[in-house]
Amino acid sequence: MSSPSNLLLKLSRRICRDPDEQAAFVAALTQPQPFHPCFLWCHEPPERPFATLPPLPWQPEFVDRLALHEQPGKHPLHEAGYGYCLDFSSVFAASVLGAIARPDPLVVDVCASPGGKSVFAWRSLQPKLLIANETIGKRVPALRSNLKRCRISPALSLSVDPQVLADLMPHTADVVIVDAPCSGQSLLAKGSKAPGCFHPVTINKNANRQKRILANAAQVVAPGGYLVYMTCAYSPEENEQVGDWFLQRFPQFAAVTVPHLAAYQSTLSDRPCYRMFPQDGLGAGAFALLLRSTEAGQPSPLPVLTDHPAVRVH
Repeated sequence: MSSPSNLLLKLSRRICRDPDEQAAFVAALTQPQPFHPCFLWCHEPPERPFATLPPLPWQPEFVDRLALHEQPGKHPLHEAGYGYCLDFSSVFAASVLGAIARPDPLVVDVCASPGGKSVFAWRSLQPKLLIANETIGKRVPALRSNLKRCRISPALSLSVDPQVLADLMPHTADVVIVDAPCSGQSLLAKGSKAPGCFHPVTINKNANRQKRILANAAQVVAPGGYLVYMTCAYSPEENEQVGDWFLQRFPQFAAVTVPHLAAYQSTLSDRPCYRMFPQDGLGAGAFALLLRSTEAGQPSPLPVLTDHPAVRVH
């Protein structure tokens, strides 16, 4: 057990209105408890061998929440590519995709490694093509390995800056996903370390980074298409406030209500956006905001990407 920093205590008072909730939030980070593992079924298996918990109302049918003793990553079905291990907070954030009704979409995941959100989107949306991008070179092998292991196809992976992505394929994608880099505050709820994650300099640096990524990602969204913004941080500066900034900067987008997550509506915003807190005992925490372009028109044609040196076909 670690003692809470003053910055953590200050944050708890900002994001939790009730003193008991504030205490529970702090305890979840300073006295972390194990969360139930989850398994996303990419393909229908010959059997479902894991002990599972009853599904929550919003839980996708292709995700199982498992008993604490289960280790799905060590099971042969995992190695055979039948599924992907996910934190339940990631399932929560990605479940906003369930509010998208778009047949055969073109899906672009801008910050894709190690691949969980890409795999989720492929399973949930059944896209005509999934394009998984990872800017940071050392993170690309994990992404490509997971796409290959899970037999995600049709799919392309690439490694370019979001600005290059915006220049390469403007106004083409039906769904663009930004699982944005953040301060990593929820790592504490998993028992890991995240030095400096509550410091204003760290938070502001990540918020500005997110804004740049979202601004470029917005250029990739086709008229009438969707932009999904997610983080695993708690600070409003990295979540609701980035969403507010984006909607002021890009008024052609509107926040979309996700009915199945109504119980998780953020109390820090009047817009529809959703939070999971670690003290709920389900996962380490997440934030999600679903946006849609209100512009009319048809998507621009997708350029030929297979000749690009940073692209790999899966």
